Formats: sequence, structure tokens, C-alpha cells
Amino acid sequence: MENKDNTFNFLKNQENRSAFFSWIFSTDHKRIGILYLGSILFFFAIAAVLGLLLRLKLMTPGPNLMGPQTYNALFTVHGVIMIFLVVIPSNSASFGNIFLPIQIGAKDVFFPRLNLLSWWLYIAGAVMAIVSLFSGGGAPDTGWTFYVPFSTITKTNVSMSVLAVFILGFSSILTGLNFITTVHRLRAPEMTWQKIPLFTWSLYFTAWIQVLATPILAVTVLLVFLERFLGFGLFDPTKGGDPLLYQHLFWIYSHPAVYIMILPAMGIISDIIPVFSRKPIFGYNFIVVSGFLIAFAGSLVWGHHMFVTGMSDFAVGVFSFLSFVVAIPSAIKVFNWIATLYKGSIYLTPPFLFALSFIFLFSLGGLCGLVIGSAGTDMHVHDTYFVVAHFHYVIFGGTIFGFFAGFHFWLPKIFGRMYSFKWAIRSWFLLTVGFNILYFPMLIMGLQGMPRRYYDYLPQFQPLQILSTVGSWITALGLLIMFVNLFQGMRKGEIAPGNPWGGATLEWTISSPPPLENFVEPPKITRDPYDFRGIPITHA
Repeated sequence: MENKDNTFNFLKNQENRSAFFSWIFSTDHKRIGILYLGSILFFFAIAAVLGLLLRLKLMTPGPNLMGPQTYNALFTVHGVIMIFLVVIPSNSASFGNIFLPIQIGAKDVFFPRLNLLSWWLYIAGAVMAIVSLFSGGGAPDTGWTFYVPFSTITKTNVSMSVLAVFILGFSSILTGLNFITTVHRLRAPEMTWQKIPLFTWSLYFTAWIQVLATPILAVTVLLVFLERFLGFGLFDPTKGGDPLLYQHLFWIYSHPAVYIMILPAMGIISDIIPVFSRKPIFGYNFIVVSGFLIAFAGSLVWGHHMFVTGMSDFAVGVFSFLSFVVAIPSAIKVFNWIATLYKGSIYLTPPFLFALSFIFLFSLGGLCGLVIGSAGTDMHVHDTYFVVAHFHYVIFGGTIFGFFAGFHFWLPKIFGRMYSFKWAIRSWFLLTVGFNILYFPMLIMGLQGMPRRYYDYLPQFQPLQILSTVGSWITALGLLIMFVNLFQGMRKGEIAPGNPWGGATLEWTISSPPPLENFVEPPKITRDPYDFRGIPITHA
């Protein structure tokens, strides 16, 4: 009897091992997208806990909970994980991998093995970033921007961190190359450029930024590594170098990276709004063109991060003007979303509510960006909590709320099950309210002169710091409820029909979850992606 039990356990372990390897070595774009999704959620949880610890420390002034070195380390790790492991790949690498081929009628991405390699590079970079926290002098303490000269002289493990970012950059480049080639070469015969869903358009423009801008970051962090080990002196003024050169190189990538983060989220919102308004998207062509303009103009405005560095008045004027110009295509998108809602048959589902929060929070963050883009006001709020709040309104309120909207929108399609609407709406309410309680006080503190990145602060800021910390608790509760609800839905939720929302894009024409090669027979494009006539909505 014992031998039979041992044999059964051995066979079960072999089966589990085989299933594990079938996932991590799969070239199926849907499985790779789910691998990205799981990895991103894991790292998001780590970074969110670190953020909560930072908020707890800032609840009261003076030495408490942690020392300055630990605070700087946690601050850096929180930023590196959130930016490079969560926000940049959040929507494009997860939902993009799963749905871009399906939305254009393809069986897979053009380079399936390269797609798997991009995930492995992502994991390799992530492991290096985590290992850097516990080796070679401890966690880096430079902030996620790795500004020189501090990043070249600190004794902490900056070297491994910048190499991790270098590897993560290659993962991003490979994903971009794959998406561009897939859109050009694998569209269904009847999938014309005018019938491509707006989410796919957003991924296409994002991919071009990934391919063209990310190599600049890769070269920049590699130069920091070489300067630390070989003493190149490229950024060291004592050796004839220039620290401002690093800032130029870093922001030439990092400002376009903001649009790598936000454009896919805008595409998700552009797909969700018409579905739950039961109307075609207003101004399809304008939204497409505005996506191109955001990608193009967003690559020209890096200098507004450097108004206080002593650049010429002419350069300040040019970068300030371009910063206002890039706001125009973003405003076009917001106008088109609101125009789509006008006189629509609105269904207040969880994906739609998260989309509405996205529009509000992103718009507020964008308006704050105009304050920073104007040289006169930037001189006052530069390197204050105002910048922290602006950044989080755009990236958390924009990219991550877009990610949450997409998760609620596509979970029935990915896993074939529904989640609880009641708990989803409760989590949306807590997240929206908690987010504003968390970050709006930072706008006020910034206007009052509270500098960012500081371990300590004057007692006059404590009431707003306490309010902000309470907001972090409400936000954390909303996140916990949301993820538990979604996880329960994945495991035990009601079986989802193929098209619960009444969508018209191609992913809603196939079964849930999608079959192995997406389509049993080549898809026929019989309608526009936002023509909902005759398609019922069953779960709203």
C-alpha cells in the first residue's frame, strides 16, 4: 500500500513539474501574457508594501520606524520595482501579449520564441534587481533615477541595479519589435488599418517608443556601470565629465517612457468606454492620430525636467512650449471619451467605473503637469511633493487604474469566469476615494514648499502627512479587496459566456478562455470594432 502511495505521489509530482515547465517554456502568446500578468501583480504587491512603510514613517516627523539610510533604500527599491517591473510592462506586456494577436485576427505574435525570451529577460532583470537589495553593500539609495554623481560614488549595490535595468530594457525592446512586426505582417486579410481596435493602435505606437527610446536608457545605465568600475569620467566633473549629460540622456528616455506607460492604458479606456456606452467611439481617426502625436511630441519635451539646471532662456521657452503642445493630443482623447458617453446607454459595470476614475485622475494629473511644464511655476514646485502627486496622478491614477479597468474587462475572457460585481464596485470606491486622500494633500504640501525625497520634515506639514497616510490605508484596503475578489473569480466564479459585455472586437467572437490558436477558422471581419448593433450585453 505504501509503495502505491509513493508511486502516486511521484507521478503527481512529475505531472506538476511537467505542467510548470509547459508554462515557463511555452511560446503561446496567451500563456506568456498570463506569465507577465502574474509576475507584475507579484512585484506590485511588494512595491505597494514598501510604499505603505514609507507612508508610515512619514506620518510623524523625526526619527521613527527606520533610519535615513533605510528610508533612502526603500524609496529607491519602491521606485525601481514600480517603474521598471510594474508600470512599464503592466498593460503592454500582459494584456498586449494576450489580446493584440487576437484583435487583429492572428494566431500568435510574429516571433513566438523571441516573445518567450523577452519574458525570461524580464524575470532575469527582476531577479537581479531583488538580489541587489541584499548583496554588495546593500540596497541602492540613489532614488530610481540613479542620478550621478551620487550613483557613481555610493558604496551601495547600484552596479547590479543598473545592470538589471539594462536587461529589463532589452526585454522591452524585444516586445516592441514583436508587436510592430505582428501588426504589419499578421493582420487578417480584411483587417484594414481603419478597422484596427484602438487598444492595438496604442500598443503599436508604444512599441515604436520602446524600440527607439529604450536603447538610450540602456546605454546610459551601462555608462554608469562602466564609470563605477573603470573610472571613465564621462559624468565626473573632476575628470572633465558633466553630470548634466546624465540628466539629458536619462530624461530623453524617461519622458517618452511616461507614454510607454500611459498609451496602452489609454487604449484600454478607448475600448471600454464605447462598449458600456453602446455607441461607436467618437472620432476614431482623431484618437488614432492623437496617439501618434503623443508618441512623437512626447519624445521632444525631456528638458522640462531640467528647468532649474541653468539652461538658456531660449531652451526653457522651447521646452515649455512643447510641454503645452503635447497636452493637446491627450486632451483630444479625453474630449472624445466624454463625447462617446454623451447620450449613450450607460452600463455602470466595474470596468466602466474604473475607466471613469481613470479619466478624472489622469485629467487632474495632466493639469498639474501644465504647472510643471511652465517654467515660472516649475521654479516654485520643482522637487517638491507637488511633483510626487503629479507623477502618481498620471502613473497610478492613469496607467494602473487603466490596468485595473482592463483586468476587470478581460478577466472573463482570459480565465472563462466572472467575479463578484458587488465587491468589485466596493473596491473601486475605496481605491478612488483612498487615492485622492493619499495624493491630493501632497499637491498642497508641494505648493507650501515641502521637498520630496526627504526623510524628515517641519512639524507644520504633519496634519497633511497624517491625512495622506490614512489615504494609503484606504487605498491598500481597496487593493486587497479587489485582488481577493478577482482571484476568487478566477478560481470559483460563475462560468463566463464568450461575450458577456457585448463587445464587437475580435476577442469577443471566440470562446472564453480563447482556444490554442485563437480561431478555429480564419476570422471574417464583418463589422467595425465599435459597431454594437445586434450584440446583446448579458452581464451588466
